[in-house]
Amino acid sequence: MKYSKPLQRVKLIQRYKRFLGDVEWPDGRKMTVHTANTGSMLGCSTPGNHIWIRDSENDKRKYRYSWEISETDDGHLIGVNTILANKLAVEAIEHGTIKELLGYENIRTEVAYGENSRIDILLQGDKNCYVEVKNVTARDGKYAIFPDAVTARGVKHLNELVNMIQTGHRAVMLFCIQRSDIELFRSAAEIDPLYAKTLAYAINNGVEVLAYSVAISVKEIKLATAISVKMN
Repeated sequence: MKYSKPLQRVKLIQRYKRFLGDVEWPDGRKMTVHTANTGSMLGCSTPGNHIWIRDSENDKRKYRYSWEISETDDGHLIGVNTILANKLAVEAIEHGTIKELLGYENIRTEVAYGENSRIDILLQGDKNCYVEVKNVTARDGKYAIFPDAVTARGVKHLNELVNMIQTGHRAVMLFCIQRSDIELFRSAAEIDPLYAKTLAYAINNGVEVLAYSVAISVKEIKLATAISVKMN
């Protein structure tokens, strides 16, 4: 997926109120930008680091610019727009990048299922496949980790996938890692022990876990590489 407009590099002053970040332009101007990432953004919102923002060109928006990419101290890029995760996953499935999800006749998104839930991707074929997508940005050494904060919603989604297995369908938990500076994936039991425990339960009951990292630049981002999953 190519970014629709050129991104612009600014310095992060602070991130606050979950959705907002104060930034400084190279010429010293300061402004507030919006972020769609509601997580803790662990390791992605260090004051003083550079970030890349997109101009919506919509003067009616309270915050015209959106935060798309963070830079690490050593210059690696991290996609922080969580809204892109599902789009990246669908694009990768359509392009055949995710080999484990080839061969389905139809792709649907945001389909109602379970208890007041919506599955991110439903692959339809002889045996339907329910795919839940989680955006991953946090890192611990060579590992990408999820979650970066306690997530009761994430636990609910894992249990819903188990229910789909028990009713005869296929179910996949897909971790979309919006960074390329990692080698492995693991659940962050030190942040949310219940999520890690529920993920292990889901795997033991037939839910498949896939993790893919991106190839990312300030012009384009796409899921590109299968990453090994290590259980705690």
